[in-house]
Amino acid sequence: MTNFWQNNRFCVTGGAGFLGSFVVEKLAALGATNVFVPRSKDYNLVELDAVKRMLADAKPDVIIHLAASVGGIGANLTHQAEFFYDNLMMGTQLMHESYKAGVEKFVAIGTICAYPKFASIPFREDDIWSGYPEETNAPYGLAKKMMLVQSQVYRSQYGFNSIYLLPVNLYGPRDNFDLETSHVIPALIRKCLEAKAQGDEYIEAWGDGSPTREFLYVEDAAEAILLATEHYTKSDPVNLGSSFEISIRELVETIAEVTGFTGEIRWNTDKPNGQPRRKLDVSRAQQEFSFSSSTVFRDGLKKTVDWYLQQSS
Repeated sequence: MTNFWQNNRFCVTGGAGFLGSFVVEKLAALGATNVFVPRSKDYNLVELDAVKRMLADAKPDVIIHLAASVGGIGANLTHQAEFFYDNLMMGTQLMHESYKAGVEKFVAIGTICAYPKFASIPFREDDIWSGYPEETNAPYGLAKKMMLVQSQVYRSQYGFNSIYLLPVNLYGPRDNFDLETSHVIPALIRKCLEAKAQGDEYIEAWGDGSPTREFLYVEDAAEAILLATEHYTKSDPVNLGSSFEISIRELVETIAEVTGFTGEIRWNTDKPNGQPRRKLDVSRAQQEFSFSSSTVFRDGLKKTVDWYLQQSS
């Protein structure tokens, strides 16, 4: 434990959510005793008055901004306008009001969707402006990327201490398993388990299976965020990832194996693939605050499946 965790007041937006719940648990383990977790029913952070009221109530020294309107490809296609507006307003207003309120450090959580559609592999932080994001999630990615611009200019003009982290696709226990809004791993886990239970002969997967993705186990992501919160003090963006790249086809086959589904996998090529490849250069996180992921992908999948089975039993 260090005095950093004991001596500061923390506010974790989205702290009751998937990633946020692990961040809050790890904060407690580090010795943080003053942690404020605003709930959306009490503070709609899209609204300026709610942002100001939350800051007045929490009086934070450090804000970790995890709250987001987010979903998979289907949700992004359906809610492009809401995802753009909600995320832009939350991030911009919260950072500005935090600066005005004298918050000592602001930790902004961006998204891998901010990278160009055809970014060079692996994605390096310096290439984040080299093209337009993949169309299905560009509104969300661009809205979140504005926090990077804001972080840099507020540091330059005001000396405001804010950082911007770019986690890759997350997975793990407590994820969203709603088939309409979930990301790829929880959606596939649920599809496979339900098909197995119902004796279905096949499941449907979107696209053709050719895109690749990198995934980071949620507890590793929480660890990375808190390492950066304590040790990183620059506005240069930092990737958070595992360096493990897997094709969607291999991912589906692996999840089918872990869940025990032995039926056919049918690819619906009328559905979008999304970005062709995602793999991060994670050297900056290692250099700046000594983060490297520790969870083996298959082990993380097994933990996720086990958690979902416990919740649905």
